[in-house]
Amino acid sequence: MAPSLDFSNWWPKDARKGTPVVVKMENPNYSVVEIDGPDAAFRPVEKSRGKNAKQVTWVLLLKAHRAVGCLAWIASLFWALLGTIKKRLIFRQDVAMASEKLGKGKLLFTVIKAFLVTSLTILAFEVVAYLKGWHYFRNPSLHIPRSTDIQGLLHLVYVTWLSVRADYIAPPIQALSKFCVALFLIQSVDRMILSLGCFWIKYKKIKPRIEGDPFKSDDVEGSAYEYPMVLVQIPMCNEREVYEQSISAVCQLDWPKDRLLVQVLDDSDDESIQYLIKAEVAKWNQKGVNIIYRHRLVRTGYKAGNLKSAMSCEYVQAYEFVAIFDADFQPNPDFLKQTVPHFKDNPDLGLVQARWTFVNKDENLLTRLQNINLCFHFEVEQQVNGVFLNFFGFNGTAGVWRIKALEESGGWLERTTVEDMDIAVRAHLNGWKFIFLNDVKVLCEVPESYEAYRKQQHRWHSGPMHLFRLCLPAIITCKIAIWKKANLILLFFLLRKLILPFYSFTLFCIILPLTMFVPEAELPVWVICYVPVFMSFLNILPSPKSFPFIVPYLLFENTMSVTKFNAMVSGLFQLGSSYEWVVTKKAGRSSESDLLASAEMESKIMNQLQIQRGASESELTELNRLKEQKEAAPVPVKRVNKIYRKELTLAFLLLTASVRSLLSAQGVHFYFLLFQGVTFLLVGLDLIGEQMS
Repeated sequence: MAPSLDFSNWWPKDARKGTPVVVKMENPNYSVVEIDGPDAAFRPVEKSRGKNAKQVTWVLLLKAHRAVGCLAWIASLFWALLGTIKKRLIFRQDVAMASEKLGKGKLLFTVIKAFLVTSLTILAFEVVAYLKGWHYFRNPSLHIPRSTDIQGLLHLVYVTWLSVRADYIAPPIQALSKFCVALFLIQSVDRMILSLGCFWIKYKKIKPRIEGDPFKSDDVEGSAYEYPMVLVQIPMCNEREVYEQSISAVCQLDWPKDRLLVQVLDDSDDESIQYLIKAEVAKWNQKGVNIIYRHRLVRTGYKAGNLKSAMSCEYVQAYEFVAIFDADFQPNPDFLKQTVPHFKDNPDLGLVQARWTFVNKDENLLTRLQNINLCFHFEVEQQVNGVFLNFFGFNGTAGVWRIKALEESGGWLERTTVEDMDIAVRAHLNGWKFIFLNDVKVLCEVPESYEAYRKQQHRWHSGPMHLFRLCLPAIITCKIAIWKKANLILLFFLLRKLILPFYSFTLFCIILPLTMFVPEAELPVWVICYVPVFMSFLNILPSPKSFPFIVPYLLFENTMSVTKFNAMVSGLFQLGSSYEWVVTKKAGRSSESDLLASAEMESKIMNQLQIQRGASESELTELNRLKEQKEAAPVPVKRVNKIYRKELTLAFLLLTASVRSLLSAQGVHFYFLLFQGVTFLLVGLDLIGEQMS
């Protein structure tokens, strides 16, 4: 029994202090209530007390109004979707057909079409059998009558189909499904281990730290502080929307001007964009920034060739570190002071990688789903590999390299479209260590259209497989620890770059619809429901604000497996699209406050410089001409939506399979196939990148 904590009997109840005061009131308007104790006056009132029928009616009416509003919103959304389908798919208004590449893309589309035609044929056959009363598909072990007992040719064909399905079609599908389920479980275990490692890092507060004052010189007679020479490179190609903000952010880095050099590496083939970038470089050069504009006449090797050409300059030998920023990245002024000090007293450190953060992550549903994936990549994959393995894939931007590490690893090579991963693997094989800084964030943007995102994902998944073919002999013959070789081959390349798109596409886009027509090879519910939901839950943990989008995220990842699988195969077998580089389209997003402050500061500085320096007449004429060209830049063309045939074909295939699952009363399979088919339909009609938040 709990002890009593009532201390009211410790003092006399009638004890009073002070002088009593008597107040007389004429015509008092009050009521007297007798209170037995102090708790009676403050006892909480029951919720049901004081409610009448009118109040209850109003509450019910309010709830009914909310329910009707929700249903009306869903109905309007569904009606708008039907209208868009009618406009784009039937009337083809403001749409263009996405061209299929020769080779694997066309072959994959042909295979999916064959599956669709076969599924429609089997579905029609099953519906006829259902209407005729031949319910053999509900009980596969049911006795099949002999041919002498059969009346009708159609019934004979149906029974023959059942026999062929059970003896010849179901076994290979079952074997392939078990193989994919095994890969699925292995990949799920890997994700779980990474998540546990991230939890351990958070729990123990493990992160790279800078000890002491990194810029203080050990030479007593020398200067008080020593800043290393840093080269900053901004590779770009036809980046009309983002060149200005990236150059502006880099030129405002807090670092001694005589210890910093900015290289603007422009590969643009549009002369108007070249003039605009030259004007921006000239403007910051007049402000005292040590900045150089470089343009290649022959654009070979894409970004790798651009960086390789820039590193071949003689003046680069005077610099110790190089920081790389893509055209849409905007580092904070203290970026170098947060990254470069980690190299001091750490001669084996070759790379310091910072995290990305996105200015347009809430722009539409597509950007929200990308934010989930990239948050897991940086928060979990990069951080865990950096802490426990000292190795991860370089993200190509927002990182600082030791130039000595680049040179000893062979420099930038033009053999793949993932030059960042290539140099990271070669540096790891040469014994260099990497550090990932999760607290240092660089602002950038994610693709806002499905077309741009699709091309980006194709490059990100075809390049690693192409690189795997090239690096495998070097990994096997390299003199490093066996566990490092196993990590590179089994985890870094095979599990996370090859197995993931393979089983995701094969299991959820091919095998699952087939099992609806071949019940003998049925997938268990935990494979298509429980494990994917749990894995999606782990993926969404680094971005908790995205929990309402967990179901769209799961469906969209399965949808993107088509593009990733196609890219993986093209890179693995070196097909035509494996060495295709398309610059990701940017929108030039930036925060309003940053833009206003930057514009105001630049106008003040520009006015002061023109008054103090007195630019020559020819320079002013050139700047005015470039300014007029900038103002006369062409207006962006309205985006035309595209129709993606592979996604649309798979949408109809999954919807057909959902109808078949409805006939066999498989509820979970029906809902999964229905929602997955609708997701494929949205992606195929290019609706996923619009304002659907």
